[in-house]
Amino acid sequence: MNHLFLQEIHFLWDRLDPNSYVRQIPALTGRDSLTFDNNITFFAGENGSGKSTLLEAIAVSYGFNPEGGTPNYRFSSYDSHSDLHQILRLVKGPRKPKNSYFLRAESFYNVATKAEEYRDGDDIETYYRRFGSKSFHQQSHGESFLALMQGTFTGQGFYILDEPEAALSPQRQLTLFIQLHRLAGLGAQFLIASHSPILLGIPGASILSFDNGVITPCSYEETESYQVTEMFINQRDYFVKKLLSD
Repeated sequence: MNHLFLQEIHFLWDRLDPNSYVRQIPALTGRDSLTFDNNITFFAGENGSGKSTLLEAIAVSYGFNPEGGTPNYRFSSYDSHSDLHQILRLVKGPRKPKNSYFLRAESFYNVATKAEEYRDGDDIETYYRRFGSKSFHQQSHGESFLALMQGTFTGQGFYILDEPEAALSPQRQLTLFIQLHRLAGLGAQFLIASHSPILLGIPGASILSFDNGVITPCSYEETESYQVTEMFINQRDYFVKKLLSD
């Protein structure tokens, strides 16, 4: 039995504006549905392949604020999300998550600002103790990212993360690697768009590639993130010479 909080999505294309730019994204227009069967599912692929567009649409359709936060966050700095969420039908599991969060690297500053307003009744000192004993804005971008995830995410939660590695050093990505693996083992479900060859290597995670105009399962070694990184590290002199001579 599928125990996941989000099990499938269906695309109702006849409801989408004929002029929507989403129709120009091949990997998306070729799908009628998508099934999730793993506690960690990565969306991988080149910029512009549609992975973040789909991730954001799933989040908005699920009830999250487009800029991120919990489903209780309601604010808007700039509406940049597509209309794809309007045509998604979500198939949810029988259980409701005890906690949920949508984290976007590009709008985290705005979410961090609102987080102190939406602190669920905690006094400010109690709230700060959950996140490194100080305001997110008194921490580096990477520190605040990790503080939020470590102070908020739990097992039995549902989390959508858009390029969480963007603010993290390789060492901090390893910290997140450990946390994601641990929480997934406790029953949390993650949908993650990522280019990180570190995070994509989490054992047992599912990876969906958005490259070549289709969404297809792939292995870690088949991802471009792994292949380019592996080539650069193992053949650095040749790679650099070729890059700079072209």
